[in-house]
Amino acid sequence: MSGILEAPQVYLVGAGPGDPDLLTVKAQRILQKADFIVYDRLVGEDILDLAPAEASRIFVGKMSGSHAMPQDRINSLLVGLARPGRIVVRLKGGDPFIFGRGSEEAETLRGHDIPYEVVPGITAASGCLAEIGVPLTHRGMATGVRLVTGHCREDEPLNLNWRSLADPDTTLVLYMALANLPEIRARLIAAGLPADTPAVAVSGGTTRHQRMCRSTLGSLPEDIASAGLKAPTLVVIGRVASFARSRRDTFSAGAGDLAALVLREIGHA
Repeated sequence: MSGILEAPQVYLVGAGPGDPDLLTVKAQRILQKADFIVYDRLVGEDILDLAPAEASRIFVGKMSGSHAMPQDRINSLLVGLARPGRIVVRLKGGDPFIFGRGSEEAETLRGHDIPYEVVPGITAASGCLAEIGVPLTHRGMATGVRLVTGHCREDEPLNLNWRSLADPDTTLVLYMALANLPEIRARLIAAGLPADTPAVAVSGGTTRHQRMCRSTLGSLPEDIASAGLKAPTLVVIGRVASFARSRRDTFSAGAGDLAALVLREIGHA
């Protein structure tokens, strides 16, 4: 919170990865009493339908190359809507503080002495990967995880520490990376990450539109294109990607080795 002992006028709320059942109880409670909802492109109708019918809904979604409203105008909108006794919900896909620019909005509200509260949400990295059975960490396979944005604003070149990211003991999760995947692949391989490192991409994760593509680092851009995956797509590179399975998968076709690995891990617990 802002530190001001007043009732929040603005709530920066994480809507989770898409499935309305993955909203936090607090997020749902606040949404159900909202007067104004300022929402992003990744917030689905199933979630918006939880709000009162009389609540005003304002779409400010962004996608690559097209912004319904620039960030500075969103900041000004929140300031303009905030009034004592009014509940304004800034509703963002995932978590507002993970690649959601929620901290910029919080900074603006704080600068105008507007009471606010941040309500965290399940970010895509945990929500979408849980849906396909991929752990972010796993003993003997990944000792850490890195969440990285795969694009830069205003078409600037990617400026990432590729040597640090090319760690075979780390799970690398890429948000908003489709357009730059060929460059990301080349940079990671050049930095020493093997081309046969397992990878998986999930489009529309946790929703009825979910699709998944298993691959390797070396084949990832081509396999995603062949599968026809579109944004929003989350990309995971690392050994744990070998766990990926869809809801319809069983541990038969091609997954026997994985089942054996899991049993070995349990035996060593």
